[in-house]
Amino acid sequence: MTTKDLSLEHVLRPSSLTKEKAPAIIMLHGYGSNENDLFSFAPELDKKYLVISVKAPIPMQPFGNAWYAITYDPGNNKFTDDEQAMVSRDTIAQFIDEVVESYNADPNQITLLGFSQGAILSYAVALSYPEKVNRVVGMSGYIHQTLLKENYEKGDFSNLKVYSSHGSVDEVVPVEWDRKTKPFLENLGIETKYSEFPIGHGVSPENFREVQQWLAKG
Repeated sequence: MTTKDLSLEHVLRPSSLTKEKAPAIIMLHGYGSNENDLFSFAPELDKKYLVISVKAPIPMQPFGNAWYAITYDPGNNKFTDDEQAMVSRDTIAQFIDEVVESYNADPNQITLLGFSQGAILSYAVALSYPEKVNRVVGMSGYIHQTLLKENYEKGDFSNLKVYSSHGSVDEVVPVEWDRKTKPFLENLGIETKYSEFPIGHGVSPENFREVQQWLAKG
């Protein structure tokens, strides 16, 4: 099912629950991809979940979408448009509220599942708006501290849990950046699991099975 009624275009799979508010998994794709990418995982997720995969708001040419622009200088140094990224961060936070209101989602059971740029924003949303997010699955991303709200460290992270994973030979986002995620989050008192897999910039079957197991633990 595809809908444009909310602030971000998305596809969804309804929850099997009919008499109670459903736990929700909101998927945020990577740079240059679209809402159908991570949504391919939906059939393999517990049917109790309302699964929503979101389309990033910035169209790219010739195809795909982005949450924020990435550019390179002549020396091949990478630059991110942090202003755009923070706008996307706040739009996603608003979208969570819309999901709770429009789809009868449980506001206390919101999971953000992001890949690459989507993972970076999942961390940014959860750390800036911890009252809106219960769990984060961040794959092939890292914590970009510039995107966190001012005084974020004063937030209440007591209900937040994080699963982070990365390919050990990732050629797009260096694994060294993500190795800092677990100690950074644990310093904030956030329960965190971190895993590496012998792959590049992607999600292996073993990686996804571990995600399923982690989600099942609640």
